[in-house]
Amino acid sequence: MIATYSDLKDKVILVTGAARGIGKQISLALASQGAHVVFNYRGDETKAAALKEELVAAGGQATGLQFDVTDYEAMTKALDQFTKTVAPISGLVNNAGISKDTLLLRLKPDEINSIIDTNLKGCMLVTQALSRNFLKAENVSIVNMGSIVGLMGNASQSAYAASKAGMIGFSKSVAKEMASRNVRCNVICPGFIQTEMTEALNDKAKEEYSKSIPLARFGSSEEVASLTCFLLSQASSYVTGEVIKIDGGLYI
Repeated sequence: MIATYSDLKDKVILVTGAARGIGKQISLALASQGAHVVFNYRGDETKAAALKEELVAAGGQATGLQFDVTDYEAMTKALDQFTKTVAPISGLVNNAGISKDTLLLRLKPDEINSIIDTNLKGCMLVTQALSRNFLKAENVSIVNMGSIVGLMGNASQSAYAASKAGMIGFSKSVAKEMASRNVRCNVICPGFIQTEMTEALNDKAKEEYSKSIPLARFGSSEEVASLTCFLLSQASSYVTGEVIKIDGGLYI
């Protein structure tokens, strides 16, 4: 169950990586609060139109912007046009991310670049591109989607862990730098969450992973969305620079 936050109604919030999984659930949760959800898409206009319809049906407003988070020129152009002609963006969820699970000795340089560019550099560039806009908006909240792996590390995920650990350092710096402008920045670190990625695991693997979780289950994307809504709302107005785990007690 997601609590209702009245201040999220009509709040303009950009969610990257909103096409599926956690990002899509966050977008739907925000739409159900009456928010104006802005999402990016890379090229499939049919899927973007379908997502927009879903968000409107959920109760919100929706705008799709065509850009990749690693393409700074296209991204800044799209965001500038939106913020100047529609409204300032007062919420940001940096959720776009990729992973490549492989042993370090087999990890290729282009794979490292791709993971860092999307997960860390993409988050930094989107936040930087909106930083001037944030000065014109009210009650700005940034939520960066990290990972429990960025805190504890994990075999075969060295590049992914590095990108998420870097996101934590970046987020704390943003929280300190922009606090005087009433801009908040926090990180959510999910553990094992039921998504398309975890559904690909066989039953034995799921059972073994669950044994390491004190709550003995995977989390849901709805639970991550609920925490995200809280951090974007004024219910968390005195929370900034925090790294909040949502992992069922996996990393205590």
